[in-house]
Amino acid sequence: MSDQHSFETLAIHAGQEADPLTGAVVPPIYQVSTYKQDGVGGLRNGYEYSRSANPTRTALEENLAALEGGRRGLAFASGLAAEDCLLRTLLSPGDHVVIPDDAYGGTFRLFAKVVSRWGVEWSVANTSDPAAVRAAITPRTKAVWVETPSNPLLGITDIAAVAGVAHEAGAKLVVDNTFASPYLQQPLSLGADVVVHSTTKYVGGHSDVVGGALVTADTTLADELAYHQNAMGAVAGPFDSWLTLRGIKTLAVRMDRHSANAERVAEMLASHPKVTQVFYPGLPEHALHEVAAKQMRAFGGMVSFRVAGGEEAAVEVCNRARLFTLGESLGGVESLIEHPGRMTHASTAGSPLEVPADLVRLSVGIESADDLLADLAQALG
Repeated sequence: MSDQHSFETLAIHAGQEADPLTGAVVPPIYQVSTYKQDGVGGLRNGYEYSRSANPTRTALEENLAALEGGRRGLAFASGLAAEDCLLRTLLSPGDHVVIPDDAYGGTFRLFAKVVSRWGVEWSVANTSDPAAVRAAITPRTKAVWVETPSNPLLGITDIAAVAGVAHEAGAKLVVDNTFASPYLQQPLSLGADVVVHSTTKYVGGHSDVVGGALVTADTTLADELAYHQNAMGAVAGPFDSWLTLRGIKTLAVRMDRHSANAERVAEMLASHPKVTQVFYPGLPEHALHEVAAKQMRAFGGMVSFRVAGGEEAAVEVCNRARLFTLGESLGGVESLIEHPGRMTHASTAGSPLEVPADLVRLSVGIESADDLLADLAQALG
């Protein structure tokens, strides 16, 4: 499949040629652990054991690489498994990483409670400001880590600008592209070295599978990542890979609807008397709206807002929602609502990444926008 095809075509066809045995148009689920070899050391098409490689996972990895414009994709059991593999590939004791001051709580926990025990140091920067990133870099910095849009405050990082800062210092730029998905944004084309995904979210899109991915255009780094993926073993299983591939086929049309619905939700919240602040890069008043418009196809399905009345008022909004399901995660076809301070970002309490107590985060689904607006109106009271 040529990388000259449009995104929508690649999503359906890349890595998914018809099965040569039967002509099946959907890749089979190779629910198998081991493979017959053609003599000792004679691997058939490179397959020996499904931790090392599995044809269903291969199809997903080839598809993800095509969608992100990379040379190689690697699929993992979860987004954090992908992050763990990347960090252990890039870093050694004594190295340093710059992380965002607004990041997913699980990512922060990985740095603060796990990676730091290996002797890896980290510091926090506002990655929306390239000068702040430059100031946080030390001679031992091996990676700059960004999320854009960020979780949960929907901050935007100018990927090209921060890539320049990182590369000047001899560091890799890692971009968590989960909120945007490869349909809305392709960080490798803007200078990123590695893209990270929780494929649980928009890529899978149906709240029925957990997974993660890494994609890079650097073939040397890709080989190193693949070595660690096999050595560490937190790979995506064949059925999970198949479910994720199924979700990808509709990614483009889903993201169009997510973005359109979220724009209407953000506009409604911005005018509501009980909302004190709305975080959505599609709003013209967002500080980096123009940067987002430059590097994204649309602005995505995530919206956060602060509620007048403080933490308890925010919790009550979450509890009163009916069509928005109270739950963690994001990116599924159904709309979700949560209180980050007590749920997804509880691990950041007391840290520089602590989120506002009056914050509510929405994952805007693909239901009727009118129904979603009505539910939020009654939840806000």
